[in-house]
Order: sequence, then structure tokens, then C-alpha cells
Amino acid sequence: MKEKLKQLLNNSYSPYSNFPVAAIITMKDGKEISGVNVENASFGATICAERNAFTTAITMGYKPKDFKNIYIMTKGDISTPCFICRQFITEFFDKESEIICMNEQGLEKIYKVKDLCPYPFNEGDLK
Repeated sequence: MKEKLKQLLNNSYSPYSNFPVAAIITMKDGKEISGVNVENASFGATICAERNAFTTAITMGYKPKDFKNIYIMTKGDISTPCFICRQFITEFFDKESEIICMNEQGLEKIYKVKDLCPYPFNEGDLK
């Protein structure tokens, strides 16, 4: 997975932050779905690598709970997903799913969804 993520980092479009991010979501059926961050001069139009992969999976017909784990690679230090991406993670993953964060040098940290996202906003909050 590390080599796939390293190659995927090259596809990141991050001219403003110079912070390339690559993500691969593994699905319960064994499929791997990739995403990279795509920045825009209008920063609000930027999409993170994780959300890019999530929207691709949904476009392909996957549903919540079809998702197994997510692997995220950044250049430099290991980084965790932003809070918008964490919201996506809580929408589609089980609480025991793993979020594997790593950098190009091979260092990694593994989190469970329940630990990285302990207080998700969910359908109960909409009542």
C-alpha cells in the first residue's frame, strides 16, 4: 500500500499549500479507491484526498458500511485527516475501522475511527 500511495502523491494538485496528500480506501469487497487533494485558488473549492476517494466510491455505487479502512499519506510529517474528512469517515466507516496515516519515509500511525472521531455529528443530531 505504501508504494501505491507514494505513486499517487505525484497526482496531487497542491500548488498553493505544497502539501500533497494521497488516500486509498479499501472496501469490504477488496476494491481499492484512490483520491488526491485538488486545490483551487478559491480555497473553499479545494477538496481533500480523503473526500475525493469517498465521493468516487459513492459515485461507483458503494453505500455506508461497505468501507473497510482508509490509508492516508502526506509528504513530511504524518498528518491526520481534517475535521471535514473526519465527518465523512464517521458517516461511512464502522467505529472499529482503521485510519492508517503515514508519510513517504514509511512512518505510520494507526487510529480507530472511535478514537480519532469520538463525538461524531450524526443523524441523531438532526432531530
